[in-house]
Amino acid sequence: GPLSERRLMDVRLGELPTWLVTCDFSPQGLLGGVRRAWSSYYNKYINVKRGGPAGISMLLAGYCLLSYSWNYQHIKRHRWRKYH
Repeated sequence: GPLSERRLMDVRLGELPTWLVTCDFSPQGLLGGVRRAWSSYYNKYINVKRGGPAGISMLLAGYCLLSYSWNYQHIKRHRWRKYH
């Protein structure tokens, strides 16, 4: 199919700059991409017939890593503070 309709995993490395130019980076386009990614994740890991805790635990682990990276500078400064 056309390059603009391919998913990221189907694009070859040499075609990546051309594919990026054809992407829609407007707020509505980015929101649609996030919506498609969430529905893909939900259908693959959470909405399965015999699912386990893997989908939810991956989501929680991602949230923990993201919140730690957001607070890293504060944690780093707090670590060097002396307690007398």
